[in-house]
Amino acid sequence: MLALLTNAAFYVIPFLVIITLIVTIHELGHFLTARAFGVAVDRFSIGFGPTLAAIRDKWGVEWRIAWLPLGGYVRFSGDDNAASVPDQEDLAALRSRIIASEGLGAERRYFYFKPLWQRALVVLAGPAANFLLAIALFALLFGTLGDAVTQGPISKVVPGSAADRAGFRAGDTITAADGRRLRGFEDLHQYVAYRDGVAINFTVRRGAETLQLVATPTRERTDSIFGGKESGGLLGVAPPHVMPTIVHYNPIEAIGMGVARTWDTVSTTAFYLGRIATGHAPANQLHGFIGIVRATGGVAKQAAAEAPPDLWLQSLEVAVSMVSLGALLSVTVGIANLLPIPVLDGGHLLFYAYEGVVRRPLSANMQAAGYRVGLALLVCMMLFANWNDLLRQPLFRFLGGHSS
Repeated sequence: MLALLTNAAFYVIPFLVIITLIVTIHELGHFLTARAFGVAVDRFSIGFGPTLAAIRDKWGVEWRIAWLPLGGYVRFSGDDNAASVPDQEDLAALRSRIIASEGLGAERRYFYFKPLWQRALVVLAGPAANFLLAIALFALLFGTLGDAVTQGPISKVVPGSAADRAGFRAGDTITAADGRRLRGFEDLHQYVAYRDGVAINFTVRRGAETLQLVATPTRERTDSIFGGKESGGLLGVAPPHVMPTIVHYNPIEAIGMGVARTWDTVSTTAFYLGRIATGHAPANQLHGFIGIVRATGGVAKQAAAEAPPDLWLQSLEVAVSMVSLGALLSVTVGIANLLPIPVLDGGHLLFYAYEGVVRRPLSANMQAAGYRVGLALLVCMMLFANWNDLLRQPLFRFLGGHSS
């Protein structure tokens, strides 16, 4: 029983804290932008299902906490259309009901009668809030702890590796990859990890010379925080035998680094999703809730194990690891919500783009069909991602005969 409670503390609690924070910030993005444009809001809910606690503010907004903390939503007044983009007939009926009950002009407070650009900004504000959260969390880490950077020449080139075939030598200093400046070996590892099989143009300093060497990282199987093993790019160079340098930043510099790290994460994630979509990277790298729970728990347990045997220091180490993981997951949630699937924010933006071009909303039948297809696609993606995660667990690998 004690072991079960301990595992719950390490796996379930960090996951719920992180996912609740990310969802709350996402929904606050929608809510605050809507309120800035004077949109009437009925409810702000964290979680789904029966209500645990609720309070109504002076503007009539119900702030609600539900029992299942795996999501959340903002419900705008009059939002009773499944796809949340009513057509012209729905809008006319809604306008009539509002005017009949609240008087002429009251419809201007409702989301669907706001200008198209305002509605688009309200929808876009959710993913934008996730990116801002990531920037804030990364900036917090850079501003308080600094950044570990390992700089210096290559200490060893692995014989027969991609680096060896490309002509790298011990003593070379790698300064850039595809024109992107590398501060140290941490940046190099991050860049190469998602580019197995992709030719990379490296800028290398060798003595007084500056060379351009092209290497194609090979695919390597390594342990994953999601369980099992994952593929990643391997160049085949070893860092210098020195301790990393801790670079400290003032608040402004920390925010700049937070922006840079968030943009790197966005671009890398988009690049890798493109590789999966085109078949150049294995689709089993996609993860669902099971993988996220496994990752948060694994990171928390590793942080606690590596910290000194002091409860305060262990808690601090776990908190730092959770902040870093939370920033990465917040970026992932922001990107996922921008996918052009009707049930997601990106799908709503797609509908608004159509409305902007043809000057009228998409028909109700087309919206309903798009909603059903989008929901089915989203459910299939979630099932596939969680099935990937299950196959990484020891019991499922044993039953299925998988070795990784």
